[in-house]
Amino acid sequence: MTPTAQFWRDPNLPYVESRRACDSRANYKAHSHPTVSIGAVDRGVSVFSGGAEGPTLIRAGSVVFVPADCAHACNPQADSAWSYQMLHLQARWVEDIRKESRQGLSTPLCQVLLSHNDDLYRRFSQLNQLLFSSASWQDKEAALIEFIGDFPARGQPVIALAADPARASNGVRRVMDLLQQDPQALCPLEQLAELAGISRYQLIRAFRSATGMTPHAYQLNQRIIQARTSLQAGEASAALAQRLGFADQAHFQRVFKAHVGVTPGLYKA
Repeated sequence: MTPTAQFWRDPNLPYVESRRACDSRANYKAHSHPTVSIGAVDRGVSVFSGGAEGPTLIRAGSVVFVPADCAHACNPQADSAWSYQMLHLQARWVEDIRKESRQGLSTPLCQVLLSHNDDLYRRFSQLNQLLFSSASWQDKEAALIEFIGDFPARGQPVIALAADPARASNGVRRVMDLLQQDPQALCPLEQLAELAGISRYQLIRAFRSATGMTPHAYQLNQRIIQARTSLQAGEASAALAQRLGFADQAHFQRVFKAHVGVTPGLYKA
């Protein structure tokens, strides 16, 4: 089959984006994003990278919940394809809905959860089918609220992460803040190490422990986070590549596809 990728967004529901990918062989670099991610494998097997105990296989019919800002990657097994669904949700919106349902008062969703529950997979698939349908945005909003409010946090298997932002020292946090606020700036490693108050070697080790990435990879990741938002707002790819500090549009496209799995043009469309 020919690989396909579809995205759904609605200006009335700016806190959510959904994706459906069929027979994908795209491989992602380790990345993080400020959104909560909920994904399901429809066919094939996914390899979840970023866990403290090494790669984890996620098989068809499973649902994985990834909190915001967690470094990870989900890729197909070698020489194979997989089909999957993925929701990206604004973290604050998820937190608010969980509090409304009172689940968030006792069971905050702050870990990677891997569910093999058939009913949860069925409900997730039905939700995504509704989002991609011609139903009203009000019906879609109600379904999203109900799904997130009911999402089971207790009793689910947990994937412990290799990296944890809570480990960031004050110095590393200063570097993270700089790269978030100005991702297009030229920031030599020497300058970042000086800002953190430690050596370059210590910064690389400490930064990876907190974010799962080197400072340079983290900066590229921040550029792609900004690029997704700007593409959704209608900014042209060529202008965006220049504004974000990429060498040229081809460089921007390569990095974007490595993080998002599709080209900027397909993502924008």
